[in-house]
Amino acid sequence: MIAFGSQRAGGADLATHLSNAEDNEYVELADLRGSIAEDLHGAFSEWEAQAHAMTKAKKYLYSLSVNPDPAQGRLTREQYMDYIARAEERLGLAGQPRAVVFHIKEQKCGNLREHCHVVWSRTDIQDLKAIPIAFDRQKLMMAAREFARDHGLSLPEGYETGRAKADQLSLYDKAQLDQTGLSKEERMELITDLWRHSDSAKAFVSALEDHGYILATGKRPYVLVDIYGHTNALPRMIDDKSVRTKDIVAFLEKDFPTEPPREGTAGPDPIISVEEAKELAARHRAERKQLRNSEQLAQQLEILKRSQHERRAKLEREQAELRLRHEAEKRALDLEHTERVQTLTAEHARQEFEIQFRRSSKAPTGLAAFLAKVSGVAYVRRQLHLREDRKRSEQQQEERRRIEQDNENRRRQMEHAQMLVQIEQRRKEHALGQTFAREKSSVQTAHQRQHEIHWRRGYDHMPRLDLTLTPPGRKAAPYKAKNRFTARAADEMNIRARPPAEKEPGQLREEFSFAANPPAHKHSDSSKGPEPNKPPKDDRGGGKKL
Repeated sequence: MIAFGSQRAGGADLATHLSNAEDNEYVELADLRGSIAEDLHGAFSEWEAQAHAMTKAKKYLYSLSVNPDPAQGRLTREQYMDYIARAEERLGLAGQPRAVVFHIKEQKCGNLREHCHVVWSRTDIQDLKAIPIAFDRQKLMMAAREFARDHGLSLPEGYETGRAKADQLSLYDKAQLDQTGLSKEERMELITDLWRHSDSAKAFVSALEDHGYILATGKRPYVLVDIYGHTNALPRMIDDKSVRTKDIVAFLEKDFPTEPPREGTAGPDPIISVEEAKELAARHRAERKQLRNSEQLAQQLEILKRSQHERRAKLEREQAELRLRHEAEKRALDLEHTERVQTLTAEHARQEFEIQFRRSSKAPTGLAAFLAKVSGVAYVRRQLHLREDRKRSEQQQEERRRIEQDNENRRRQMEHAQMLVQIEQRRKEHALGQTFAREKSSVQTAHQRQHEIHWRRGYDHMPRLDLTLTPPGRKAAPYKAKNRFTARAADEMNIRARPPAEKEPGQLREEFSFAANPPAHKHSDSSKGPEPNKPPKDDRGGGKKL
């Protein structure tokens, strides 16, 4: 079992990656705690808001991936949770908000591999600080040793001594691998082999070009730019601890300087910059872009589109049900308000009837009514009744205002709650759109990787990127190679690795173009044409290999 952990930011991108159903055969959100939202995008957004409000931490998440050894069988969910509990206790993240996601991915051999991702929030909301995590690799290895001992599992070499060689690919190396199908180790092995078999700087640079690399200069003296536009520092691509940067500079600076010669002195022109090399590689890729077969990609995208349509339809059904529920809540509130108003109006009418009936029944008649009118008692009684009527009317109006105010408050609360639910639905829709975009990108990346592997068939690494040696002041440009300087080691490697294949239309066009306009050979007499079936003369010196 191998566990990788790192502190990171970018919760939205991480949530999209963990929700990607295209790169994984199975995706399950097994556990989510410490958040109001019930999905990864919402939970990570909450944790990001907490981190920004309470701390100054930029990397507010800790991400852990747990990869069991398939040879020892699959782990149960209880075993996964046991290791997660041990790991978070070691890291000081016990009780922190976390998400646990299980993925099942199909390997190249067709087997299914299950692994687990755990993401914690580093924000301590009690102390208003980010939990520091130091020596996390050692802590994870200790947790793995304890877990393996208790469950009878074996660990990779180095885990028992704490010196496991389980370096995780950087995002840049992962992007190179996804696009080209070539791992960093394969690149380093090829470049190291070319370095060891080249007896001169020109032979080494030519061998690099034969395998799709351009030597350029940038922030570092010597940088390799491949035909895909990826850059790598040359010293880091030579897997030989005895070779240092100063050795590489001393080997190359005479024939391939990074600075122009001093004024008044003669010397070779400096190599091109990284930006120029990227433009050159882009032009080279543009020439073959139109040859890409997009029919298979269209079919894969159509399958993905149908799958995404089903998931989007589920969300749309939820939204439709939500709209119906909101409309029903509004109608229920209006109906309740109408019933309360009607009940109050009926109560007021009943009170008015009873008061008028009581007054009329107690009103004096005959001589008593005459004496009350003459004495002024009737006037006083009438004024008292008017005063009572005004007070009663004010009370009734106040009751109506209270009902209206209560109804308005309830309406506002309902609309606010509905608005929050609608915002959550829009957030889910946006998150689903991000996930769909990532899945589409995964399909395109996988198709491009397969296309690049198919395109370089017959080559042991990458197709050669031929560069002409132009006069001073003019940039290098790709051209159809003939009578150019090549490395003997590279030619032998390509001849051994290249299987016999039929001529493709692009190759025939190159040969026809050469037959019509043969380029002049740099090292041969301009009055003589190149001899047929004879390789160009190798002008490398017999210098000692570095």
